[in-house]
Amino acid sequence: MKEEQPSLLDRLSKERKKVFTVSELTANVKYLLETNFQSVWVAGELSNVRIPASGHCYLTLKDAGAQIAGVIWRSTLARVKFEIEDGIKVAVRGSLTVYEPRGNYQIIIDKIEPEGVGALQLAFLQLRDKLQKEGLFDLDKKKPVPFLPRRIGIVTSPTGAAIRDMLNVISRRFPGVDIILAPVRVQGDGAREEIAEAIRSLNLLNAGRLPGLPATDIDVMIVGRGGGSLEDLWAFNEEIVARAVFASDIPVISAVGHEIDFTIADFVADLRALTPSEAGEKVVPRKDQLLETLVSRRAALATALRNRVLLMRRRLETLARSYAFRAPLEMLHREEQRLDDVSARMFSAAMMLMSASREKVAGIAGRLDNLSPLKVLSRGYSVTMKDGKSLKNAADVEEGDEIETRLHKGTIHSKVQTKPKGTER
Repeated sequence: MKEEQPSLLDRLSKERKKVFTVSELTANVKYLLETNFQSVWVAGELSNVRIPASGHCYLTLKDAGAQIAGVIWRSTLARVKFEIEDGIKVAVRGSLTVYEPRGNYQIIIDKIEPEGVGALQLAFLQLRDKLQKEGLFDLDKKKPVPFLPRRIGIVTSPTGAAIRDMLNVISRRFPGVDIILAPVRVQGDGAREEIAEAIRSLNLLNAGRLPGLPATDIDVMIVGRGGGSLEDLWAFNEEIVARAVFASDIPVISAVGHEIDFTIADFVADLRALTPSEAGEKVVPRKDQLLETLVSRRAALATALRNRVLLMRRRLETLARSYAFRAPLEMLHREEQRLDDVSARMFSAAMMLMSASREKVAGIAGRLDNLSPLKVLSRGYSVTMKDGKSLKNAADVEEGDEIETRLHKGTIHSKVQTKPKGTER
């Protein structure tokens, strides 16, 4: 009898040693990745960067042919100095793992560095550009530093070389200036918060709003430290410090590091000093030179006043020798005589004008007299009137009307006996 052949299912069952569930397979893959790729560096370009409310950063690291998801936990992100944003080319270090709910593999990043430029340098450039766009560096927002402050506030380490240099320079240049030191850490964890808080506290003290302390006028403030590496100076590149400097009502001199060092605080401050020692030179003038200048100007002022007095004296002497001062009454008499002459000429002109006017009026009166009705009557004419109106037509009277005839001399009253015949109106 022919032997029966095993089915395909039976053969597969014999060949398989184990059938994995999805969770088991994913767990095995995760174990392999986490065991063999515990610390690996990967280079690529950032995209799809997002930071939700949890504070963790989720991103994609990609190149031309592939991509991998990445995660930066919030605690790690807090130590990253530059802004994580799309388009930055970086190198990251981390461990590979699998996010089991989606079956995606990803890298848990514990260190990230930008390619081509250091992380701190990139952070510096990013913050510089951001604050510049906001106007924190604008020259028209800089406050003038007083020429001779009475009280200076200094924000720096109480044990560093910077405070010793500043105190030595200030006391040498202008002894007796009051100094208030706000001691802070200038590097390391917490330094940026202490510096920003010290700047705010000095402003509150200046405004009399610091609890338990009276108002203390502070004319200018120096914020700085001695030289060091970029990492050492980094507290003065922090945004919290930059905004505290910008918000200060007290003019701020930034004095961080050496001449070649530039910090964000330098750009925001009202005045930059190359070193702490130069800050001491810029904040107060030299007292001895100031006194020399005052003495010199006092002498120059006295000379100018003396020359002015001499000039005025010569002018008075010249006036005293003038004819006006030597014979003031003679000048008065001469002016009186001139006034009399003017008065006489005015009177003569007025009389001539009155005579001409009189003759003109007399001529007009003569012409009017010739035109007068009374003048006509004197030549033998008469005027007959009825009811006060002159008669021009005999038809205007009736029998019995009383009329009067005015002659050159006297008036005749008559009564009409008969109405004239042949008269028409």
